[in-house]
Amino acid sequence: MKIKNARILLIVLFFFQFAFSQGQLRSKKQIEKLLFDAGNSFYNLEVEKSLNLSKEALNYAHEINDDVLMAKAYNIIGLNFQEFYNDNKAISFFEKALYHANKTENDSIKDWINNNLGNIYTYKKIDFNKGINYYKKGLFYAEKINDSIEIMYTNLNISSAYFAEKDFKSGIKYLNNSKSFVEKSNQLEAEISLNSQYGSYYSHLNNNEKAEYHFNRALEYGKQSKSELLNSNIADVYFDLSEHYKKNNQFEKALNFLSLHKELTEKVYNQERINKVKIAGSEIESDEYKRQIDRIEDEKHEQSKDLKESKLIVLLFVIIFLILLLLIYSLYKNNKYRELTNSELKITNQELQIAKEKAEVASQLKTQFVSTISHELRTPLYGVVGITNIIIDEHKELANSPHLNSLKFSARYLLSLVNDLLQINKIEENKITLENMIFNLNDEIHTIADSLEFIALKNNNKLITNLDSSIPEALIGDKLRLSQVFMNLVSNALKFTKDGEVKISATIDKVEASKHFIKFEVKDTGVGIADEDQSKIFEKFVQIERKEGDYQGTGLGLSIVQKLTELFDSKIELKSKLGEGTTFSFIIGFEADESKKNEIINNIEVDLSSNYFYRILVVEDNKINQVVTKKILENNNFKCKIIDDGYAAIELLEKEMFDIILMDINMPIINGFDTTKLIRKKGYKLPIIALTAFDKQEVTEQAISAGMNDIIVKPFEPAKLFQVINNLLVK
Repeated sequence: MKIKNARILLIVLFFFQFAFSQGQLRSKKQIEKLLFDAGNSFYNLEVEKSLNLSKEALNYAHEINDDVLMAKAYNIIGLNFQEFYNDNKAISFFEKALYHANKTENDSIKDWINNNLGNIYTYKKIDFNKGINYYKKGLFYAEKINDSIEIMYTNLNISSAYFAEKDFKSGIKYLNNSKSFVEKSNQLEAEISLNSQYGSYYSHLNNNEKAEYHFNRALEYGKQSKSELLNSNIADVYFDLSEHYKKNNQFEKALNFLSLHKELTEKVYNQERINKVKIAGSEIESDEYKRQIDRIEDEKHEQSKDLKESKLIVLLFVIIFLILLLLIYSLYKNNKYRELTNSELKITNQELQIAKEKAEVASQLKTQFVSTISHELRTPLYGVVGITNIIIDEHKELANSPHLNSLKFSARYLLSLVNDLLQINKIEENKITLENMIFNLNDEIHTIADSLEFIALKNNNKLITNLDSSIPEALIGDKLRLSQVFMNLVSNALKFTKDGEVKISATIDKVEASKHFIKFEVKDTGVGIADEDQSKIFEKFVQIERKEGDYQGTGLGLSIVQKLTELFDSKIELKSKLGEGTTFSFIIGFEADESKKNEIINNIEVDLSSNYFYRILVVEDNKINQVVTKKILENNNFKCKIIDDGYAAIELLEKEMFDIILMDINMPIINGFDTTKLIRKKGYKLPIIALTAFDKQEVTEQAISAGMNDIIVKPFEPAKLFQVINNLLVK
């Protein structure tokens, strides 16, 4: 059952509240009194009087341009049209009411009008979804102002709308929400609606006893009403009862209540009332048309007024036009000058573009050259490092030989230099990260000193090391990068010093928790660096010209030193005086935490205690590398077979079983990538590790797409190879 008239009672109460409010203008009081009487007349079905009073109030509201009063007047007119005349015209007046209400801060009026629009769209079956949306807007405003009566009626309206569409599942929650409000409200209309809707709901559930109980309660509340307007609600209860009995095949009762419904409906909606609404409504519509005409006339008057001012505007326009002409001429002159300048810039840009393209080609050629040279250097370096390790393994008495250790260290340093030449741009772009390794600083410094002793002897220099005894024996950090810093600094110092001394010192600067900050110094008594040259020496490929001595080098050493110290979150400091010597110093923090040290040691340990001899196929075309790789593997419980051709490797796989393959990439007949693809195509799943002298980043994507499992760059530490093999085989 739809609560068609819920908003009327509230309007009447609202008008009664404000009819005698203090502090309002007299004209507003009069309009509010007219609206109160109009609402009261509608409530008593005195429709002609209601419309005439609304019309009068609307005219006054327009005169004082009060949006609140206009919204109320349009709302009452819409209610009269909705009940007795024309739904479309009712919607038109409700929309006008909402237009003016939305221009105010009065949320109560917005709630009423949205509910009335919801009523007409759902009850008259014009647009159900649109009606529900209006109801929900009304509920929003009711909850915003915390008006329990409005919340109650809006919930009843929404549930009634869903029940009318036979969507009892969606409607029942809104009906239940309204129940507590109804019980506290003492509103007859709400009691009638609540019980009538519960009657319909239980009738839908075929619970006839509860349904008839609630229908009868609705009729009992209806009998208490003295308002003729509420007769329409009682008529709806009769109709719902008729439908209920019809559904249960009690046709006599159904017919009886249908007759009562028809009789009461004709009483409320008689032709006389409808005719009165038509007549009074036409007068209101006529007033609306007049207002529109007046509005048009006002606009014409404004236009006429504007025309009188047009002469002045034209004069101003002429003045502005002349100013604009001057500006245009000025812009024209500037544009011609700009065109000339742009033409010159285009020529310059074209020249710069050509130069840029040439520079890019040169850069690509340089990158390709460095990459090729680096690959060709890594291959023999693998042989040098590997054979050195073999000599040490086969001749244990030479394990502590300073010559072999210097050879091995120098080879590793040369490898590090090759890598830096290849990746100098990556260093500048912060693409290189430091590794954590356990090392003894005293051993590293003395190894560097031993490897550079020959330079010291050549220039008759004394190489001194002075290390703080409080420095922990085991530090955690990137020892190779640190060694590279010292190799560059110490070798430079020895080259530029004759008949003097070079001192390497390391002292504790500070300790924070487990982190020890060590200050390093490389001090010489050499030729020194002039003040004007000190800002240049850290630039790439820069060498300071000196009058005496032949100092060779790439000019990259100090540039690499600066970038590497920055990677350590440090800064290289320089103190030098021409003819007296130079001191380079920097501070680096190293961890000395025993738990972290043990963690790193555990991560690099490889378990080779298994008695099982893994069979490894080595695909390598370089004879020296074959010897080195085979020796490394056989000395560590591996059985290996050497093949120097990818096709031969595939044939051997068909005859023998292997646990893993070590695959060179750069081979003459078929490269390692294509060999791996053919192996995978034939269905072999065994792990394949790439052993290559190329930079890892250059080949990673190709290796993965070919089906390789990992990559190791030559030369490598045997422990690193065993760790990768262990990870792939022991799972």
